Amino acid sequence: MQTPFQRFVADYFESRIATVAFAVLLVILFIGVFASVISPTDPYDLAVVDVMDSRLPPGTEGYTGMTFWLGTDGAGRDLLSAIFYGLRTSLGVGVVSGLIALCIGGAVGLIAAYFGGKTETLIMRVVDLQLSFPAILVALVLVAVLGKGVDKIIVALVVVQWAYYARTVRGSALVERQKEYIEAATCLALSHRRIVFRHLLPNCLPPLIVVGTLQIAHAISLEATLSFLGIGLPITEPSLGLLIANGFEYMLSQKYW
Repeated sequence: MQTPFQRFVADYFESRIATVAFAVLLVILFIGVFASVISPTDPYDLAVVDVMDSRLPPGTEGYTGMTFWLGTDGAGRDLLSAIFYGLRTSLGVGVVSGLIALCIGGAVGLIAAYFGGKTETLIMRVVDLQLSFPAILVALVLVAVLGKGVDKIIVALVVVQWAYYARTVRGSALVERQKEYIEAATCLALSHRRIVFRHLLPNCLPPLIVVGTLQIAHAISLEATLSFLGIGLPITEPSLGLLIANGFEYMLSQKYW
């Protein structure tokens, strides 16, 4: 008999669209992880960047003899390499913050659903309070207080995201808690920790994975938004948001790249 997680995986890969989307995701992850290997150059190495190559159109060969397939920015950096490096940073921030928020929110949601009563009421009121504020507003306030930096962005995104995981896990765990296998585990006098993490958590994974993929994408967009506004990552760090901000001034000019 298949577990809910095994059924979820089997159903997922039966869909061609889902399989193609998963393949595209793997390509994006590969580019992000191995950006320093597959990039034509390091766009943030001052020994490599030449200001004489600034604002070159796509496909142009620069003074260094290198062909810039997506052109260069005002500092002479290769835009293709900058996108690869920015993707690595944005993916790293999104995945790390998402996993931390998943662990915190998942644990909180399981505790609320399993123990119920006043514990559940208190936890869910905190979750409701968190979700009552727009995510971008909370992130803006936290980054303004904490300052710029990768670690500061991750902390802000964890605070923004954990409540989504908690609510999702709590709803799924409430359904699972009423099933016979949980009652059997309770009758066998198994510890609360064993019941929650060995029996309850694995059957709550499918909705948690779905929310996780959405929240990681949300975290990446939030990081890019904060960096675009100038309060996210410092200019010394590659970021998709900073690249968009740098290109924004050329939007209405002839330098479309």
